[in-house]
Amino acid sequence: MADFSGRDLAWLERRRAELFALISQAGDFRRGALNEVWRKCGKPNCACAQPGHRGHGPQWNLTRRIGGKTVNVHLKPGPELEKARREVAEHQRFADLVEEVTEVSEAICAARPATAGAAPPPAEGEPRRPPRSAAGPRRSPR
Repeated sequence: MADFSGRDLAWLERRRAELFALISQAGDFRRGALNEVWRKCGKPNCACAQPGHRGHGPQWNLTRRIGGKTVNVHLKPGPELEKARREVAEHQRFADLVEEVTEVSEAICAARPATAGAAPPPAEGEPRRPPRSAAGPRRSPR
């Protein structure tokens, strides 16, 4: 966790804008972990059955959770594996940026003085939100 104590509000807002710019440049990514797997083939006379032998491999799996279940996708060595490595690394970079944006935003919330009834304007480079009416959200009649 980064320490943003001592940073002024303007610096924090600039840093958040920089992080949003970096996030917007993220390339292709996917969640998951790459696992190296060595397997024994089950043939009693194969070298993989001998004590101390790791087995056949390495084989590579991309493991991730989908709908509450763990899913493994076997990857072929070479371009397919290298592509998956880049995508998993890019997801980690993306997740790290999102975490830092969250930390900076929390520091901004702590540093911004409270004002009666008005939300502060968004920092430069942040999207503007449409104003809400004073009456609150509309409700349909029953």
